[in-house]
Amino acid sequence: MARDLIVEGSLLDADGARPGYARLRAGRLVETGSIGTDSARGRVRRVRGIVVPSPVNGHTHLGDAVATREPPHVPLSEMVRPPDGYKFRLLRDTPPRAKRAAMRRALEMMARQGVAATIDFREEGVPGARLLRSAGRGTGVRTVILGRPIRRPVNPAEIARLLAVADGIGLSSVGEESERSREIVARACHHRGKRFALHASESTREPVDAYLDPRPDLLVHLAKATSDDLLRVVDAGVAVAVCPRSNALFGRRPDLARFERLGVRMLLGTDNAMFHSPSIWRELEFAYVTGRLVRRPVRPEFLFRAAFVHPYEWLGEPERARLEVGGPVRPLAFRLPPDDPAYQIVARATEHVMVRAGPSPTASGESA
Repeated sequence: MARDLIVEGSLLDADGARPGYARLRAGRLVETGSIGTDSARGRVRRVRGIVVPSPVNGHTHLGDAVATREPPHVPLSEMVRPPDGYKFRLLRDTPPRAKRAAMRRALEMMARQGVAATIDFREEGVPGARLLRSAGRGTGVRTVILGRPIRRPVNPAEIARLLAVADGIGLSSVGEESERSREIVARACHHRGKRFALHASESTREPVDAYLDPRPDLLVHLAKATSDDLLRVVDAGVAVAVCPRSNALFGRRPDLARFERLGVRMLLGTDNAMFHSPSIWRELEFAYVTGRLVRRPVRPEFLFRAAFVHPYEWLGEPERARLEVGGPVRPLAFRLPPDDPAYQIVARATEHVMVRAGPSPTASGESA
């Protein structure tokens, strides 16, 4: 019991915010209730703060973590376009062991920040997917791998091998992948019960029919999509991952206020690890602050759901977004004022104010 932790303040999850307490033990939720009704009788360390589920990073390219210098000041197309963009030359010239080590360091950083899972677009075919799977073992961060085939035109045999080791396939934009390639990949993914995803309308607007047919499970960016495009995406029931920091680096900004108004089911991701650290906390704060900056504010509750609720729904595991005793959720506790919990988590949460269960630095039972 000395290693238990009681957090009194607010519980925030898929059902919204509510006042109360949570008792944590060994990374699990063992008791909740109204403040002042816990069973500890003063014998357990307690803090005032906020308890939430663990977040999910909704879009990464962790292979890019091999980059350790400022990327060149070139257009995005020269930076990330396959097969000869800066990124792909870097991946090609880096030994597998170095790539694995870089991806593992990125995953370990996410683990320290409390991230439960990441949805990664992993290039380099079957070897690339296997490398990330190996890098993720033992980190505590679940790697949802959306691999990318190497051969063009796509080869059904390679697709089958890739889907045997990956959780799905994540393609580049419709402007870089033929309609036939997208059809073959989507059919194979759906047949195997795997995920099909692709980038869309990132640098320029692309025809909405081009990326909704064949139906993807996830779209990335839509920074240049119109309101009509977004309504089509909503009607199709397709989730969208957005990466505000990465877009800003190249002079773009997804209109998250419009996403919220139109009911887009949004995931929040940190994108290329060569541009930014894979910190979901920085991404949340940036998304909130830049909306205020351009007078297109987005509610903290909407951003919270993009990191803590919608990714689990997309994975088919909505129970992980709820704080329930005995449930599978891995809760996080933050020493933050609990009066406006969604705002506090979105604008102020970092790993530095995360409170971990364990022996109290003060006397047993003393409030910290």
